[in-house]
Amino acid sequence: MKKTLTILLVLVLVISLVACGNSGGEIPSGGGNGDGSQKAGKTVGIAMPTQSAPRWIEDGGNMKKILEEKGYEVDLQFGEDVVENQVAQIENMITKGVDVLVIASIDGEALTNVLAQAAEQDIQVIAYDRLLMNSDHVTYYATFDNFQVGVEQGNYIVEKMDLDNVEGPFNIELFGGSPDDNNAYFFYDGAMSILQPYIDKGKLVVKSGQTGMDKVSTLRWDAATAQSRMDNILTAHYTDDKVDIVLSPYDPISLGVISSLKGVGYGTEDLPLPLITGQDADIPGVKSIIAGEQTQTIFKDTRELAKVTVEMIEAILEGKEAEVNDTKTYDNNKKIVPSYLLKPVSVDKDNYREVLIDSGYYTEEDLGL
Repeated sequence: MKKTLTILLVLVLVISLVACGNSGGEIPSGGGNGDGSQKAGKTVGIAMPTQSAPRWIEDGGNMKKILEEKGYEVDLQFGEDVVENQVAQIENMITKGVDVLVIASIDGEALTNVLAQAAEQDIQVIAYDRLLMNSDHVTYYATFDNFQVGVEQGNYIVEKMDLDNVEGPFNIELFGGSPDDNNAYFFYDGAMSILQPYIDKGKLVVKSGQTGMDKVSTLRWDAATAQSRMDNILTAHYTDDKVDIVLSPYDPISLGVISSLKGVGYGTEDLPLPLITGQDADIPGVKSIIAGEQTQTIFKDTRELAKVTVEMIEAILEGKEAEVNDTKTYDNNKKIVPSYLLKPVSVDKDNYREVLIDSGYYTEEDLGL
């Protein structure tokens, strides 16, 4: 009997010690790592549009790096500009149970159903640099001030052509971004808010007559599509005249336009290339600026956009409200999406070194210097 009581007392003591050892040490709900951060076991799904444009590789890579350093798991996928690919990738992420989705869409109007699927699984969604349209299930939008991008391009044209002081007129042709990307309209409207008064006065002349996004858009931001359209414009309207300015919203479009212009003799001492704007400061575009072909681009620091997006992700996972600085502008036809807008920076041959190299975004080797 004494032996049995002794064994029972030992068992009670062991159980008590185990219970005390667990007191206050429960694993946080959601699979936390014990420090309250709740990062361990959390997965972030990131859907990027394509790897064919360097900026999207950088965007995805920057976010993945920061998130993994913080202890999150990351599922990063690229849709290669095929909407069906991106839909399937996002559906797969939902099936695997990611905790948050970050989506830079190929077609901002094509994801309504898959966003509804995410909502059914209580997965919140951040629209990344391209607004997701026609859905209530978009929690935040992280982007740059897209209207200001166009304003910067327009102002650059005004200043470099000295439109307020010279008589003109100057011939300008207009290119827009992809019509399935809501940002394209902001870029174009921002630029035209500056340029339209000069067109109305006759100081800028669009010889092709092609204005408005219904005429100037470039599906999927495709360089070859832009080159083909420029070929047609030159053939139809510039046999006896020259182009002085091209408003381009994106570096690959700019390079497509340049290829078209060089094909008919531009880029020589007798027929210099026109002033050509751009956007994204990708390496081919910056190299073209250094070479004296493309004139300008808009730099959008994807490192900073990645940081803002990660802060949004963490706010969602912690049940907090993320910091935003715009609650009026971005209407996706279902709701005004709370947004954080970063500032774009105009870059040309005069300041590319300071903005891009000195900041550590590129090295001299990256740019072939």
